[in-house]
Amino acid sequence: MMGSAMSFERNEELFAEEEPADYVYKVVSGVVRTCKFLEDGRRQIGEFHFPGDVFGFEPCANHTFSAEAVTPCRVVIVKRAALMAAAGRDAELGSALWIAATRELGRLHEHMVLLGRKSARERVMAFLASAAERQCDAAVIDIPMSRQDIADHLGLTIETVSRTMTQLQETGAISLEGSRRVRVGPVRLAA
Repeated sequence: MMGSAMSFERNEELFAEEEPADYVYKVVSGVVRTCKFLEDGRRQIGEFHFPGDVFGFEPCANHTFSAEAVTPCRVVIVKRAALMAAAGRDAELGSALWIAATRELGRLHEHMVLLGRKSARERVMAFLASAAERQCDAAVIDIPMSRQDIADHLGLTIETVSRTMTQLQETGAISLEGSRRVRVGPVRLAA
């Protein structure tokens, strides 16, 4: 992907809501969150972006979400106009952008169903399954984001996320190998 590589420290802003959406971003290393701050100060995290993810596609001229580094990260930043012009000349690039955009849209659709129709347990399990899939179906998942980030992503309180993680651990569905490492194990049925 053409563009400039930039480094961001933990919690550093890549772009703010309502700023001009002049660039598209690709995560090279680390994790980025896109989020929206509500009028009452609450935060909704829309997505976590891992290495290889492309984000920043906007249907209008300004960003509808903010983007922040969850961990120290390296991101390639590409001028949107230049990228679109290049995609018009290069069918392979155009196809890759289409795939990246539809992948992001698919994740957002799944997230909408998760928030609208699933229990706290189902939300946390879906989050862990997604993290495992994005880490190449790893049995041990590194969770770089805080429990507050997870709660803000899943539309739950931090207390509910912590309680649900404890319940999942008690049933054998997961085991905690540290505050940010989770082993996904077979689910034992309660007697």
